Amino acid sequence: MLRTEPTDRAVEWPTILLLLATYGLWALGTTALWSFSPVLAVILTMLAVAQQSSLQHEALHGHPFANPHLNQALVFVPFGLIYPYGRFRDLHLAHHFDPNLTDPYDDPESNFQDPAVWARMSPARRVLLKANNTLLGRILLGTAIGGLAFVRADFAAMLSGDRAVRRDWALHAAGLALLALWLALVAEMPVWAYLLAAYGGNSLIKIRTFLEHRAHEAFRARTVVVEDRGPLSLLFLNNNLHVVHHCHPNVAWYDLPALYRGNRDHYLRRNEAYVYRSYGQIFRNHFLRAKDPVPHPIWPVQKAPADTPSCDGVKAAE
Repeated sequence: MLRTEPTDRAVEWPTILLLLATYGLWALGTTALWSFSPVLAVILTMLAVAQQSSLQHEALHGHPFANPHLNQALVFVPFGLIYPYGRFRDLHLAHHFDPNLTDPYDDPESNFQDPAVWARMSPARRVLLKANNTLLGRILLGTAIGGLAFVRADFAAMLSGDRAVRRDWALHAAGLALLALWLALVAEMPVWAYLLAAYGGNSLIKIRTFLEHRAHEAFRARTVVVEDRGPLSLLFLNNNLHVVHHCHPNVAWYDLPALYRGNRDHYLRRNEAYVYRSYGQIFRNHFLRAKDPVPHPIWPVQKAPADTPSCDGVKAAE
């Protein structure tokens, strides 16, 4: 029998304390640590940028507070520079409709291309996207490729009159202004170094997202589990247990490991053993070798009705 009993906490202290630690690390990296060791300052700031991205993901799923406006206030300043929190929230929640996973059009986080679009691409762009389908390429190029595509699409939406996108970018501009004030008046780290740290932080997140979803005829089998318990699992807030998160998106990060351990066989049956033992295995297998083709290999994606339950009707106490 499936056991789904995450801890019930009135105050989500693990998330609150991690927020404080992340912001403290970011402040230290951009100020006093720069004069001690510029290299260490960039590395620690990069880690703080990645950790804030993971915390933004928690916030949009309702943590640490039930009030979404309070959660947004905690994480809206964009350490990673590129993505407005509101746009990240809306696109990621759309991504959580599992029957659309990997769809080049309907999944906002898909890296697959429509084969017909792929056939019309220039050779240079094909080479770039093929490189982006290796882990090394995703780390080095993924932030630039994904960021440019995202910004271009959002600016087109704003020019066409999309008020929600305009609103989110206006708040993003306010967050960037606060960040600029910090860099100008408080930080010792120069702007060029911060840009490097921000890019690196976004690139660390690409390690997690690299193979989160695969092309598969059954949408329930498209989501991975990476059974890693090392530093990257903390940096990603256990989102490496990705099928568990997709089944129970409102469960807090610190409850996911116990939920997985108690129901491992269920989740691996559900995703048809799409599992890696660690991020070390992923680096060994895919650092220089693509996991998937760029054109979607089973296009069109088979879908299910909109009311199809995400996890075979099983719900966690969220």
